Amino acid sequence: MELPIYTVDAFTTHPFEGNPAAVCIIKHDQDVDPSIMQSIAKEMNLSETAFVQLLNPSVESVDKFFGLRWFTPTIEVNLCGHATLASAAVLFHHYAHLCDHLVKFKTLSGILTAKNEHGQITLDLPLADCTSQVPKTADSVIQKVLLEFNSSIQSSHVKAYYSPMTKKLLIRLPDECSRSQLESFPVPEASNLLKTHDGTDIKGVIVTVLGGGADKDKKPYDFVSRYFAPWVGIPEDPVTGSAHTVLGKYWSEVLSTPHLYARQCSSRGGNLLLTVDEKSGRLFVAGKACIVLTGKFILP
Repeated sequence: MELPIYTVDAFTTHPFEGNPAAVCIIKHDQDVDPSIMQSIAKEMNLSETAFVQLLNPSVESVDKFFGLRWFTPTIEVNLCGHATLASAAVLFHHYAHLCDHLVKFKTLSGILTAKNEHGQITLDLPLADCTSQVPKTADSVIQKVLLEFNSSIQSSHVKAYYSPMTKKLLIRLPDECSRSQLESFPVPEASNLLKTHDGTDIKGVIVTVLGGGADKDKKPYDFVSRYFAPWVGIPEDPVTGSAHTVLGKYWSEVLSTPHLYARQCSSRGGNLLLTVDEKSGRLFVAGKACIVLTGKFILP
């Protein structure tokens, strides 16, 4: 069996930036076992590998859905924004006869859509609430992150929130902390974070700061962030759509605006345009993607 596979840099227009994801295409009449999907994701060794099950071309595509699953090198996850963006980019560029300008995905997080409009792709993702009621393990995680940062910031000076839906811990650093400081912090040693707890309550840590300067066109950022998830096999994720389902909800309430411009400032980095729709409980994430590699995965 041969499966077409692509590497896509999401949330960027340039190779070697943004967040790379592998996208593996499965024909409508092919059956690939989840254990094989996990092995392919491990082989690709990117933060996420997406598996897209194509529609039957002989069936009317209106109100039909593409199947979509996401795997890290170690585990299947319920939601991945950047790999969804990457999957949509592949479909729009290489399988346009099946989808036109709109793609609907059936996933573990429900029905997700992606629109190709105005030169970019807009994802429709579930909005994730967060609360100041954090798990008991949060204190040790916060202290370890700050220690790993080699930072003088005390845990008593940060604000912590928790998203039960995504199991993400959000740490807001003091406003005096700059984007350059956040970028300069070393990636926490994965083994040290893993010692704090078993990943049952917290599967990822978002660290965020208000503001953060401006992009190359001098458009100011509303907030910047980084994301660490060693509990699912990702020491640091370059640009994380799912983390922004939490960040979008939080910063929209803090700044009293549904429209946000964000930068995830990993070493690769990427920009995200966010629109929060409180009534529908959805987050619209807009970004671009660059397909950098095409090939075939050959299975016995």
